[in-house]
Amino acid sequence: MVTGGAGFIGSHVARRLTRRYPNVKVIVFDSLTYAGNIGNLTDIDGQTNYRFVHGDITDGAAVENTIREYGVDCIVNLAAESHVDRSITDPLIFARTNVLGTLTLLHTACMVWGDDTGGKLFYHISTDEVFGSLGFGDGPFNEETRYAPRSPYSASKASSDHFVRAFGETYGLPVIISNCSNNYGPYQFPEKLIPLVINNIRNEQPIPVYGTGENVRDWLFVEDHAAAIDLIIHRGRPGETYNIGGGCELNNLQLVKKLINLTDRILGRPEGASDGLVTFVRDRSGHDLRYAIDHTKITSELGWRPSTGLDEGLAKTVDWYMENTGWLESVTSGRYREYYDRQYGNKLT
Repeated sequence: MVTGGAGFIGSHVARRLTRRYPNVKVIVFDSLTYAGNIGNLTDIDGQTNYRFVHGDITDGAAVENTIREYGVDCIVNLAAESHVDRSITDPLIFARTNVLGTLTLLHTACMVWGDDTGGKLFYHISTDEVFGSLGFGDGPFNEETRYAPRSPYSASKASSDHFVRAFGETYGLPVIISNCSNNYGPYQFPEKLIPLVINNIRNEQPIPVYGTGENVRDWLFVEDHAAAIDLIIHRGRPGETYNIGGGCELNNLQLVKKLINLTDRILGRPEGASDGLVTFVRDRSGHDLRYAIDHTKITSELGWRPSTGLDEGLAKTVDWYMENTGWLESVTSGRYREYYDRQYGNKLT
């Protein structure tokens, strides 16, 4: 059961699991908030081992019914509010979904599975942002790094991580947590930096860059992340935490410059033609300076390593968005919501 499976990372995980394991039923459980999009999963609609369930992870009855009906023995929790800017504006929804939602999943899994936890797994996907901010001279985050969240988003994810570990210790629930660096790739909602930049270049709109653009992120191609999640599901050790990083540190301004060059080239514009679109805006409150992930543990124990370099991954990403302008326009215009509103009676947010 992949919660949040209609979202960005979740849809890649659901697609991978459905195609690689035809004898395993993959249940996508998603409330279809603004960032959830059934259109992300149309290419696996015909798979006989795929099911979609419209449900909210804070609804214990819906979670329980789904676990019982489909005999769920593995919950992969990717359902989350994830945009830091939105968490600053409305922290309560982040507490509701990320904290209470995760707690509801944990409590319901314990209730349904009881003492029969053999072969069961609750796998919670978290973020490197729970570790706080690194200086330019600091070493990367590892699994022993102290939690020091600095935004409502990261605080909500840190809280959910603590609940997952507490349920493992208190109730003996088989749990695993992974903390990943910044994901990018196809199907990412265009409020996030990379698809936002690509779309704004395409439409010759200003490209907002916080502060001076010096904040550094470790970038992870989403298909590499999905491969790591797949590996952890099948070979990870309950009770363990695994850090998943791309090993590709770049500051925001450097990233934007790369995207400008790639996108201008595809559009047939002179290289750098969109440089003038870069617009420096007031820095985000509490903006973390730098993230970096040490993925030594998952590499040494499970054999995973990122296979997509940043230049290759960005080129694939730009190509995808430029080849799927219909998807991009549907999302940015809000048209993708029309089906959901008809199907579910305008109840979605």
